[in-house]
Amino acid sequence: MQRRLIDYLVISLKGLAMGAADAVPGVSGGTIAFISGIYEELISSISNINISLFKTLFSKGLKAFWEQLNGNFLLALTSGILISFISFMKLAKYLLENHPILIWSFFFGLIVASIYFVGKQVSKWSITVIIALIIGAGVAFYITRLPALAANESSLFLFFAGAIAICAMILPGISGSFILIILGAYKTFSNAIHDADIKRFFIFVAGAIVGLLSFSRVLKWLFKHYHNVTLALLAGFIFGSLNKVWPWKKTLTWHTNSKGIETPVLQESVSPFSFDGESQLTLSIILMIIGFLTIFILERVGSKKQ
Repeated sequence: MQRRLIDYLVISLKGLAMGAADAVPGVSGGTIAFISGIYEELISSISNINISLFKTLFSKGLKAFWEQLNGNFLLALTSGILISFISFMKLAKYLLENHPILIWSFFFGLIVASIYFVGKQVSKWSITVIIALIIGAGVAFYITRLPALAANESSLFLFFAGAIAICAMILPGISGSFILIILGAYKTFSNAIHDADIKRFFIFVAGAIVGLLSFSRVLKWLFKHYHNVTLALLAGFIFGSLNKVWPWKKTLTWHTNSKGIETPVLQESVSPFSFDGESQLTLSIILMIIGFLTIFILERVGSKKQ
């Protein structure tokens, strides 16, 4: 596929959006990839990383290897993701601690719009497709209600956490950061970034690479053989994740760390009118609308041929 420099700049911007989304526990970068029109190319490119790719490197040279890898696309996208994810993680932590209702309102509107755009790509609805939609919604909803585990500092655990979380990150509707919270690895990983702990960072990345290469092949096969069912399943994942990003929450249980800092472990969604505190309803609705319109912009950009 012939692309100009401006096309790769747009891909990097989509990567920035994916990284920012993945940094927020409850929002999936896979959703952004899907809406912006690069999801299937991303999955296909990742799944093509195999032994035959390296045979090409040794038999035909670096240029053929890079073309078979779709290297320019992956480089542009991953650069954007990494830059955004690492830089936005600190901002996301601040916003979630100080303005949780407002940031969740924006992402709620974003995800509502995502459901429509993913669902409309299903070319033919059937009983099987509808069942896949329901199953996806049920699984995602169940995940959002899981309590978080205590933090775990083990290197082996961090490796497997990276492998599991990256699978979630490339699934629309399933948040990789939220999976890290459930596993008790979010704080460990965010501390590794904050403290520039290179060892732990690369252990996590190694796990993520293993998980990504394995899971992308499964997704590619599903898209090839069960395209509509897979789309419906992904739309269900996004729909079920709405419970996590609902702005108004009631905390049922808290976790207190060794420093006496409390963090919510189990929460349930409540009406803004019964919320215990300032609901910020007007500003929240405005941010929901902005989030909703953001997806329309991304979809319009994604619909243009690269």
